[in-house]
Amino acid sequence: MSSLQEVNPTVRGIRAPTNLQSLAARITEEITQGVTKPFQQVIDVSSGDPHRAGMAPMSFVRQVLAACLYPELLTEKCLPLDARQKAQKLLGACSGGSVGSYSSASCGIPCVQKSVAEFITRRDGGVSSHPEDIIFSSGSQKTVMHRHVYFVHSNQTKRSQNVPAEEPCPHTLPPLLDEVGVTLVPYQLMEDRGWAVDLDELHGALKTARGRCEPRAIYISNPGNPTGHVQDRKSIEEVIRFAATEGLVLLAEEVYQDSVYGQDKEFISYKRVLFEMDQEFSETVALVSFHSVSSACMGEAGLRGGYMEVINMDPAVQKYLRSMQDSSSPPVLPQLALEIMVNPPTPGQPSYKTYTQEILHSQTTLSQNAQRACEFLNDLPGMNCQPGMGGVFLYPCLHLPPQMIEEAKMLGVEADVLYCQRLLEEEGVCLGAGCENGHEDPNYHIRLCVLAPPATLEEILARLCSFHLRLLDTFP
Repeated sequence: MSSLQEVNPTVRGIRAPTNLQSLAARITEEITQGVTKPFQQVIDVSSGDPHRAGMAPMSFVRQVLAACLYPELLTEKCLPLDARQKAQKLLGACSGGSVGSYSSASCGIPCVQKSVAEFITRRDGGVSSHPEDIIFSSGSQKTVMHRHVYFVHSNQTKRSQNVPAEEPCPHTLPPLLDEVGVTLVPYQLMEDRGWAVDLDELHGALKTARGRCEPRAIYISNPGNPTGHVQDRKSIEEVIRFAATEGLVLLAEEVYQDSVYGQDKEFISYKRVLFEMDQEFSETVALVSFHSVSSACMGEAGLRGGYMEVINMDPAVQKYLRSMQDSSSPPVLPQLALEIMVNPPTPGQPSYKTYTQEILHSQTTLSQNAQRACEFLNDLPGMNCQPGMGGVFLYPCLHLPPQMIEEAKMLGVEADVLYCQRLLEEEGVCLGAGCENGHEDPNYHIRLCVLAPPATLEEILARLCSFHLRLLDTFP
């Protein structure tokens, strides 16, 4: 049996992500065992994990966390003074002075909640944020989906549950929704308009959803994941008005807010726009916005640290959300990483110069890589790519030969999955397939994380080009 058949994904957008990465892990293991391959190592850029792609972690983050985990380092002058002072302060906020203790409060460490609220207030130009509105959890999407989806369940009948969500959506979202028994009802983003949000699509998705039940929430990401689209103020206002008219809770993923690089583009939070609108919106529209240490600059995806800010929520629902944390306090180390993210070194501190240089390097690498990769992909026959404006992904469209699409149907896989599997087996590059992003479209897409060392990106593009042209020669 071929490896393609062995990893046959039977559910579109649910099993495929795990199978592609499982295949990548198996090929890597074969290489370590001495099996000859046309390549020396697998390069995995299928997920928004810059460290896996080869980007270095932020020095200050690791220095502080190291001292928190091993307090003997607090006396070691090999670490900058401000890193040791930050670690000492964070340990002082932990129960028993140790990261191994539970959080003293079920909702998280109070001083970290306060720091996050202060960060949001600064970010949004003085729009107030309150610590009691901050809830921590293990990762941004689970924060919302494993808490807010239960809220959706608790307020509806026993009819099938669904949540309107953008398509394409983050590749981790369909499995999470499936896990809690919620169906994703897609509204299409407009690829020919740079993946913009379209109100007619929102209305159509809501009408479809209401044919099954009464939706209570709508999901959107800004900057777009994986599309890289960055919404402007007008677009955000339109979505807020739509949510207000239809009585929907807004679930806004804003994880890549630190990585906007498109010309004349800037990140504006949903909360800021909401609170700068009239009171009929600012005091009534329920908003759950979330962020995490998986952001482009921090890149600490493996720590699984995230928070959500809950605005204008019914008090009973907010109490319900908090009660879900009573049985187990959130992990401590991710909370400390969040505190470092929202309170980095400031001018005059020993680590400030290095920290700002590393942040600038990450942002510059991302911007230049996105432009380079987009131009390269658009030069390949049978492929076109919308320019990225933010986030860490490019999401090019594949125009595959009909013969390959028919072969994929015979094998029982999506054609974009077949493309990614063969690329992985022949060239050792692991990309994401568009169907993982819940994307059902006459065209096919692949997902590529471009936050990688430039030399690594060049290697990826060279291998991808070799495979792609060879494929087109195989299917004239």
